[in-house]
Amino acid sequence: EKLQELHNLYISVATLRSWMIEGGIWVSRKERKKRVYQPRNRRECFGELIQIDGSDHYWFEDRASKCTLLVYIDDATSQLLELRFVASESTFDYFYSTNRYLQKYGKPVAFYSDKHSVFRVNQKGAVNGSGMTQFGRALHELNIDIICANTSQAKGRVERANRTLQDRLVKELRLRGIDNIQDGNEYLDVFRVDFNHRFSKEPRNPKDVHRSLAEHECLEDIFTWQEDRTVTNNLTVQYDRVVYLLEPNDVTLGLRRKKVRIYDYPDGTIDIRYKALPLPFTVFDKVSQVKQ
Repeated sequence: EKLQELHNLYISVATLRSWMIEGGIWVSRKERKKRVYQPRNRRECFGELIQIDGSDHYWFEDRASKCTLLVYIDDATSQLLELRFVASESTFDYFYSTNRYLQKYGKPVAFYSDKHSVFRVNQKGAVNGSGMTQFGRALHELNIDIICANTSQAKGRVERANRTLQDRLVKELRLRGIDNIQDGNEYLDVFRVDFNHRFSKEPRNPKDVHRSLAEHECLEDIFTWQEDRTVTNNLTVQYDRVVYLLEPNDVTLGLRRKKVRIYDYPDGTIDIRYKALPLPFTVFDKVSQVKQ
C-alpha cells in the first residue's frame, strides 16, 4: 500500500508472498494455528463492549526506547476509539485515556481487559480493602462493568489489532520520522481515522448504547487515586509518608478516630474529604526515611 501511495509502484500479493517466503518471513496459516480457539460472535451494538489493552513494543524501532500503546477497540465494529503512547501501563495513564474516551463517546456498557494489576487485585488471600483496584473503583462509580479475560485469546479482537498496529503503525511512524512519544501521540488521531476507514465493520444493530455522563459524575474527581485514612486524636492524617494537619473547626473536631478519604490527583494535588465535604488542612511534616 505504501509503495502504491508514495512511489506509484504496484506489486501483486502473490509476488510479495513469494519474496517473503524466500526471505524466511512468511509463516503459513497451518503453522500459525497450532491450537484451535473457537470464535466468539461480536457484540451487536456500538459501545456494548470495549476491549482495552496495553501493547509493549519498540514502536519507534531503534529511534527510541520501548514504550506502551494503550488501545481501546469496540467489539461490535472493530473501531479503534482511543490510542495513546505511554512509558508503561499505569493506573493514572488509564485514568487519562479513559477520561478522554468518556468525554468523546460517553459511558460504554463494559470494558474487557486482561488481568493486569491495574484492572484486578491479583494478590492471593487479600482480605483488606474493597477488593477493587483504583481503576475498578472508578468504573464502579460510573456504573461501567469491568470484565477480566482468563486468556489472551479470549480478547482476540484487541490482540489481533495489536499485531496489525505493530506492523502498520510502526511503518507509518518510520515514514514520518516520528521518534518520540509526544509527536507519536499527536499523529495517532490521524492514523486512527485512516485505520477505521480501512478495517471497521458495520454493527449488527445500529443502536449506540453509550450513555451520557450524569451531572453528579465529576471525572476529575473520579479519576483520582483514593484511599481512606483514620484521623488521629490530634487531628492528623498520614498518607504517602506525609502528615497532614486538619484545621480545627466544628466539623473536624468530631472526626477523631473516623475515616476520611484522601484524593490524590494526577498533578500531585492532595484533597481530604469527609463524605464528599472538603476539609481544610496543612502539611505538618514529611516522614523521613532511614537509609539502611
